[in-house]
Amino acid sequence: MATTTTPTSMPATTPAPAPETAPPPFAARVLGDTHALGRRIPQLAVGLYLYGASMALMLRSGLGLDPWDVFHQGLQRVAGLSVGTWVTICGALVLLLWIPIRQRPGVGTVANVLVLGASMDLTLRLVDGPDGLPARIALMVAAIVLNGLATGLYIGARLGPGPRDGLMTGLHRRTGRSLRLIRTGIEVTVLVAGVLLGGTAGVGTVAYALAIGPLVQIFLPWCTVPAPGQTPRKG
Repeated sequence: MATTTTPTSMPATTPAPAPETAPPPFAARVLGDTHALGRRIPQLAVGLYLYGASMALMLRSGLGLDPWDVFHQGLQRVAGLSVGTWVTICGALVLLLWIPIRQRPGVGTVANVLVLGASMDLTLRLVDGPDGLPARIALMVAAIVLNGLATGLYIGARLGPGPRDGLMTGLHRRTGRSLRLIRTGIEVTVLVAGVLLGGTAGVGTVAYALAIGPLVQIFLPWCTVPAPGQTPRKG
């Protein structure tokens, strides 16, 4: 009589434990993309300093300020403190508005809040307003061009947008409205509020509104630090 044998079951193999992955370095957790930090961090610092300086030169020209600085100057005239201090306070308050729209700040965002106002106040202490309309016009033009370059530098560093720019992009993402509509709405609101508070709006305000977009478009491709594997853009 034939006997049948039952196959012996093979013991189940225990899967090898997944290798533990080391946590990302501190710089990677804070900055995200750590590529070319040796250029990006100094570029951010220079861009923010020059941005604050350009705001001060616009004020010294006496021909009108950009919408946000009309608002900052109006607050200074009503409540005291320096214009640069109000730049810092308003930047911090705008940053709080990022919370409900779930916008995440970067290192550049925080640096923007801390540096712009201090740079503006320092430049105001060092530079006096020129005499004569031609000199004031030249100072206004130089300030607007410098602002465009500074914007290209700090945005091109890819370390986070400024609080006001982040508010605009965050509202665009949450509401689906166009960036142009949201930016116009924000800047008209702060401009009107600033004028009512006593801030200076004038030909410089109009010139800034017309020129800043094209200037940033010129400077940004040259100032942007490419991400890994990205081909540098040229203007």
